[in-house]
Amino acid sequence: MSDGFARRLLAWYEGHGRSDLPWKRRGDAYATWLSEIMLQQTQVATVIPYFQRFVDRLPDVGALAAADIDEVLHLWSGLGYYARARNLHAAARRIVSGHGGRFPDDIDAAQALPGIGRSTAGAILAFAFGQRHPILDGNVRRVLARFHRVSGWPGERGIDRLLWELAELHTPHERVADYTQAVMDLGATVCGRRPGCDDCPQHDHCLARRAGDPAAYPTPRPRRVVSERAVTWLLVRDGRGRVLLERRPPAGVWGGLWCPPECAPQADARALARERFGLDIETGEPAPVITHTFSHFRLRITPLPARLAGGTRVREAETVWYNPRQPDRRGLAAPVQRLLESIGGANDENG
Repeated sequence: MSDGFARRLLAWYEGHGRSDLPWKRRGDAYATWLSEIMLQQTQVATVIPYFQRFVDRLPDVGALAAADIDEVLHLWSGLGYYARARNLHAAARRIVSGHGGRFPDDIDAAQALPGIGRSTAGAILAFAFGQRHPILDGNVRRVLARFHRVSGWPGERGIDRLLWELAELHTPHERVADYTQAVMDLGATVCGRRPGCDDCPQHDHCLARRAGDPAAYPTPRPRRVVSERAVTWLLVRDGRGRVLLERRPPAGVWGGLWCPPECAPQADARALARERFGLDIETGEPAPVITHTFSHFRLRITPLPARLAGGTRVREAETVWYNPRQPDRRGLAAPVQRLLESIGGANDENG
């Protein structure tokens, strides 16, 4: 192994790497794939309990493929970026139908699966099959941008191409799985947003550290104005305290999850309920606004309590009367889950 970067990193990994992660203990392709998807834009500490619950309920690709999408989204509820869960489910079905239930060990076939890009495919094949493929997740970008003092936002095509070339350069031909985990771990535990240069095995060779400005790399993304959107959630309840929920469209914010019916703040909620669901309702006073921040915008939600003035038969197919005191296994966005829990708790206190 001639590359000094890889040699120093592997020596550091032997004493400081995170080798006891639950997906590492399993080591199979399914656990590796699931963990890599969960870890996209999400911290390890957050992922661990979700991973455990997921594999306890859906222990292999066959179980995942056979599961209803509501079950998958329920297990994902609160983890965010729900397109990951929908793609995971779609990929599992494709693996069963097109690959005999085994995760493909070919890089092109792996990348062809929903939700799997070049870096994720490379990591899965390195961990599960010992294949040599470079990876370039956010942690690795940060490490390489500092080590080589690469200026420019990594989202730019030219900078991204350069970082991939550097990732290829440093990926060894031996101990590929260890190296892949090591470079991820270095970025996650030492070379974070606040670089811990004194603890870094690349300390004497890192160009950004030598120049005295490691925190300036990688170049931040150009600042964007965070827009705001305002919506009203219609909290229609029947005489048994159940809340009307509808499934959101598969694409877009919270795609495929169950939420209260949504309308514009100025909309006539009573007319909407009548025209869309065939329900007669009486609305109350709006509840306090709930603010939920996404990566690209901020959503201000006004819950509008309402009660039925007629029957509970709903015209819309993708709806359900949800009992917040007896939650079932369906996918709920985090603010919806908190809102329903507060309704259920209020019912318990009053009842």
